[in-house]
Amino acid sequence: MLRGAALRVTRPRLAVLSAVHDHPHADTGSIIDVVRADLGEVSHQAVYDVLSALTAAALVRRIEPTGSVARYEARVGDNHHHVVCRSCGAIEDVDCAIGATPCLTASDDHGFTIDEAEVIYWGLCPDCSTATNTDSRKDSRV
Repeated sequence: MLRGAALRVTRPRLAVLSAVHDHPHADTGSIIDVVRADLGEVSHQAVYDVLSALTAAALVRRIEPTGSVARYEARVGDNHHHVVCRSCGAIEDVDCAIGATPCLTASDDHGFTIDEAEVIYWGLCPDCSTATNTDSRKDSRV
């Protein structure tokens, strides 16, 4: 994978790529923790540099939902979207509803050549939704 993207194969690159594959939507701090557990001491800057190189080579995708730190995933090139919990910040993948890339047909492209769309759905995950419903039932009994 790395060689195919014209990147040298190094232990930090392999460790970061593995961490992103094993922990979809992880933030940089979480990736650093996983890489350190695998390799021992590695600098923050080394992980940032590897994430930057992997993103530039399209081996990982960086997403940054509003109000969240950057997160990384290994699912690239398929124009999928995300659902984000407003309460706990959990993120899950959402496939396009119809066709390969239905969101790419903008009502007005303003002369741009569009090649990707980013859609984020917001709501409450099942755990937070259940907690909210439980809390509101308790409040109504008071």
